[in-house]
Amino acid sequence: MTEAPQPLRKRGHPHALAARERKRAEAAAIGIDPAYIDAFVETFYASVREDALLGPIFAARIADWGPHLARMKTFWRGVLLNSGEYSGNPMRMHLAIPGLEARHFAHWLELFYAALARLEPQGEAARAVGARARMIADSLLTGIEMQRGGGIAAMRSGDSLPHPSAS
Repeated sequence: MTEAPQPLRKRGHPHALAARERKRAEAAAIGIDPAYIDAFVETFYASVREDALLGPIFAARIADWGPHLARMKTFWRGVLLNSGEYSGNPMRMHLAIPGLEARHFAHWLELFYAALARLEPQGEAARAVGARARMIADSLLTGIEMQRGGGIAAMRSGDSLPHPSAS
């Protein structure tokens, strides 16, 4: 079931509201809408559940996939459509998983890119969403490495992560 993004908050600076509308219009122009988001989230997490590396990590933390998928759709609508409906702290959630390292994030991205390619091979939406996913993976990996005491070297933690065009 496709959930529509929440309406824009009517309070706020007119410039900020206009920027949110512009971001939504740009996304829609390349095919990123709530239905597209629903499709890639469902496709991606179906592959994650079957994956030998990531499947057990998710299975240990998610008993009921319905709420998780709904939350991930909300997250991606927030990221891609600036819907303003997601609240949460992805960094805190990922820090709580022991042993996460670059290989997990790289594999996550490969599965993510493959899901996007199945939905829209060579498409502009797939490239844009893949680029955002890589930025998020890089940010999470960097944050984890910094928390582990990686110092300034942690700032380059995500350099080796695959790019959308590499898949």
